[in-house]
This record gives sequence, structure tokens and C-alpha cells, in this order.
Amino acid sequence: MKKYVIVGCGSRGIGAYAIPLIKDYEDCAQLCGVYDINRKRAEVVSKKVGKDIPVFDDFDKMLEEVKPDTVIVTSKDCTHDYYIVKAMEFGCDVISEKPVTTDFEKANALINAKRRTGKELTVTFNLRYSPFCARVKELVASGAIGTILSVHFEWMLDTKHGADYFRRWHRERENSGSLLVHKSTHHFDYVNWLLEEEPVAVNAFGTKRFYGHTREERAERCLECPYKKQCEYPLDITSGEYKDLYLDCESADGYFRDKCIFSDEINIEDSVSVNVQYSGGAVMSYSLTAHSPYEGYHLVLNGTKGRMEVDKLSTELPGYNEQSQEEIRVYNRLGEVITYSIPKRKSEGHGGSDDIMRDKIFRGTEIRPELKQAASLRAGLMSIGIGMAANVSMKENRRVFISEFYKEIDDIK
Repeated sequence: MKKYVIVGCGSRGIGAYAIPLIKDYEDCAQLCGVYDINRKRAEVVSKKVGKDIPVFDDFDKMLEEVKPDTVIVTSKDCTHDYYIVKAMEFGCDVISEKPVTTDFEKANALINAKRRTGKELTVTFNLRYSPFCARVKELVASGAIGTILSVHFEWMLDTKHGADYFRRWHRERENSGSLLVHKSTHHFDYVNWLLEEEPVAVNAFGTKRFYGHTREERAERCLECPYKKQCEYPLDITSGEYKDLYLDCESADGYFRDKCIFSDEINIEDSVSVNVQYSGGAVMSYSLTAHSPYEGYHLVLNGTKGRMEVDKLSTELPGYNEQSQEEIRVYNRLGEVITYSIPKRKSEGHGGSDDIMRDKIFRGTEIRPELKQAASLRAGLMSIGIGMAANVSMKENRRVFISEFYKEIDDIK
């Protein structure tokens, strides 16, 4: 029986870890404590799981009293490195939500902590465990299109999902590292995993033209905004999880979950374009749009034996039937096309991926070990490496080499 503690009691910490640990893994895992800088939010855990869970005001005190085997880090992105390093130095293994950290200085601190302590650091990339993505990986590994030469990847966030990043702490670069680190790290890891290559060089461009100060009819937050009836993007936090985790907890730290998406303080891009060169010779063109009318992604893999087109759209659109919203098509050199469908999985969380990932984390159970779905610290470093290099590229208007910042890391696996 392993002892776990959680740092960060937002919706991800509670929904993806606290509740499942109590509900599904009591035979092999014990949740022994939770910590959040907002104590009120941490106290919500017991209410959500239906069991009294010790709440701590101090992270060090939690480590000393509980002496956990593993620390689960789901706090604000920019604080991950602080808790990870402290936990590893205390003698704990760590499970960290992506992104593992937000800039190269902090990333190198994690590398040094890993070397000093020898403790395990797992980065959670649930996209790898999605049955749909696993099928793409399986087809690539089978040689369906041969060696991949180039990748075209477009990811679209709609104005429900995308706008939400511009309401929360993510909207400030110092907190999230930008969407290129917080969100795109998923997408970069997906491609790194498919290619089984590592990024070498990055060139990027980005703009902020949809969110931010693009209109005057605004207030600090939706709750008190006199223009919310005429706004296309209001958020009501007066009920449900929003109320429990955020509105009712505001008095403890003053954090507003419903800040205006047209605020001056937003300093991250809402549209980005990134080019990546890989160690094996493949190249990728990637774009992220955070204000699309619909959500989903389009991935193209061009190989020596053909071309694979992957569509996963979450909103039904004119001209698309239900099947074509989630489809893999392989075009071979003979002019033939093979279409693959994916069986629907009856499970919750990220398209059926979260429960498979948790089984691996907490039980060591792997449905498809040959797919190498578990992500190491190195995988986490390489995915954020693209996003962080893209930030440098945009700031300095140049091509950026990953090796400028990650030096002599062959020992990090």
C-alpha cells in the first residue's frame, strides 16, 4: 500500500486524482493528505470524496507528518518545480501534471534534482492513453506509411474551451509559460511519441488579436460585469463546481475564476505558428488557434510509403457525419485509401484516457506496453522544450536550438 499526497486542489487535482484514489484504488493506494495555498479549496476535497482527508497549511509539514511514498503535483504550472524538487529531496517519487515546468531555468533545476536524488518523476500525458491516439501510434509503428518525413498539425480550441484559458491564471505568461507550454505540451509530446525522435530546433511566431484589450465594454470579472448580457462569452460561477472550488473560496486568496477575457493583463498569444526540426530528420509545422468556431485537431503525417490524415473534431459540423469527426485515413503509393474507425470506450475523462493512465500509475497495469505510453521526465522535458524554445524564438526573433538550454542530458531518461 503506497501513501500519496496531493499538492494543488483545483478541478484537476480533485477530479483526476483525489476522487479516483478514494473511489477506485483503495486496495493499493492511500490518499493521506492534501495541500493548497488556499486552505478553503483544499477542504473541498473531503466534501467531494465523501471521506475525511487531512488538510495541511504547509507543504513541508505535510511531508514530515505523512512521509508519503509519492507526491502528486497539480498546482499552478509555475510552482511545479518548487514542489517537485522539495518532494524528491525529501525522498519521494513524484507524479506531475503537464507541463512539468514553465521555463528552461526551472527545467534544469529538475534535471539536477533527478541526478541528486535518483527519485522517479512521472509526467502525465493522458493524450498518449486515448484509444484514438493509441490507434494512430499503432498504425505508425506498424509501418503503415513508412518512415515519417514531415508533420502538419493544426489544433483548434473553440471559444468555450479556448476562452477559459484567458479567464484563469494561465493568461499570464509568468504563471503558465503561455499556451505553447501549458496546452501545446500535450500536442508536442504526441508528435514526439509518434516519431520517436527528439526536437532539435524551433522557429515560431505568435499573436494576440482576439483576446486581451480588444473591446472597451468590459469589467474585471464576469460576475459583476454590466455588459455580460450582451457579451458572447460570459461565465456563470454561481453554481456547481465553480461555486464550490472558486467563488466560495475567494476570501482566502482573492483569486477570481471568471476574469474578463478582454483584460489588459493578458500577455499570452491566442494564435501561434511553430516549425520544428527533429533529430531523425523529420520536420513539423504546428499551429494553435484558441478562438476557433469549433474544436478539434487535424494531423497529417507524410511518410516514405504514404500519407496519414487524422481528424478528431468534437463538434458536429455541416458536411461532417458522426463517423468522419473521428477518423484515420491512410493513403498509400498505389492511390488506395484505407479508413480506420475507433471503437468507442465507455469511460470518463479525456476521451477514455484518464482511467487507463491511472491504472498504469497506481497499479502498474498496462493494456498496450508495446506502445510505450508511460512518459518519463525526459519526455516531459522535450515536450516543454519545444514550447519554451518557441517563446524564446518569438521574443528574440530567431531560430532556437534546444541544446542551447539542455546540455549533457543523456543520463536523464
